[in-house]
Amino acid sequence: MVWVPLRTTRTEAWVALCAPTSCRPTMSLEWLSDWSCSLDGLRDFIATGIQSFRDCDATALAAVACLLLLFVWYCYHVGREQPRAYATVNALMQGAEANGVQNGYVYCHSPECVRCTPHDGLNQKLYHNLQEYAKRYSWSGMGRIHKGIREQGRYLNSRPSIQKPEVFFLPDLPTMPYFSRDAQKHDVELLERNFQTILCEFETLYKAFSNCSLPQGWKMNSTPSGEWFTFYLVNQGMCVPRNCRRCPRTYRLLGSLRTCIGNNVFGNACISVLSPGTVIAEHYGPTNIRIRCHLGLKTPSNCELVVGGEPQCWAEGRCLLFDDSFLHTAFHEGPPEEGPRVVFMVDLWHPNVAAAERQALDFIFAPGR
Repeated sequence: MVWVPLRTTRTEAWVALCAPTSCRPTMSLEWLSDWSCSLDGLRDFIATGIQSFRDCDATALAAVACLLLLFVWYCYHVGREQPRAYATVNALMQGAEANGVQNGYVYCHSPECVRCTPHDGLNQKLYHNLQEYAKRYSWSGMGRIHKGIREQGRYLNSRPSIQKPEVFFLPDLPTMPYFSRDAQKHDVELLERNFQTILCEFETLYKAFSNCSLPQGWKMNSTPSGEWFTFYLVNQGMCVPRNCRRCPRTYRLLGSLRTCIGNNVFGNACISVLSPGTVIAEHYGPTNIRIRCHLGLKTPSNCELVVGGEPQCWAEGRCLLFDDSFLHTAFHEGPPEEGPRVVFMVDLWHPNVAAAERQALDFIFAPGR
């Protein structure tokens, strides 16, 4: 007599296997092996799967097929796409320079201008100047300058956009858009005591504007709107003799300032005039080693200086100190009847630049070097 395993549906088998041990029917290993290998069980499994597929909604199947096709197309398209050629910062800067505009500021392209001229090979030139200075004097105290020149490219390119000096960055200097009056207290008080002297010499100069559009000695600067005039006594470390003779007392005053930058290309002293309706485009100064000082001579209403996003107003007879290596702008939106905004501008040393460093920087950035 031959024993033949009974046919059991998959559902019954699954229930039997999942039931508690005490409730499972006793079955031999031989029976389980025969059931697993049964062609009838495999046929039932395939038939059940086909029937389930047929029972699916046709609309749902079509949607899944469309999504699958879209995914395949997207993978193919991304795989074929060439890497996008992003413009580098240098390329953008060169393109702006080609149009005469950089950082929103129209550049003059004068060969004498330290900020507007190209600086190809500047780092090598500066390092050569530093070596020459050290041979004549000493390397003592030159660590920060040496570090700045050696890594100048990294410093200038990695600076946040709010502060980006365009020529030279001295590392490890405290940075802030505005400085207190105590930063250069002696020179601030000296300028404010001589407010009337400077104002009188300006008023004498300004009378010439009634006779011609741009009197001798004055320079007109580019602006998006309005008119911005400057009268330089010291322009990038160079004295302007003809202008100094017309403002003798103001020029002598510069010699009494302890921290005035007068021997390198970052030093300037001038009278700056903004006519009503003038806006100076946002721009950066060339370096962070200086503090720019504005002594208010005439300050109508609705005139502001904005440095690093922080607005300040000028006051007559008072000095305003700021770091012009921060992004800055100025505007005069007062009524025409109030006249121009006038300040006497002079560049002073940053208080944290040591005496030995000032001497070296005067040598390295001497006008004409």
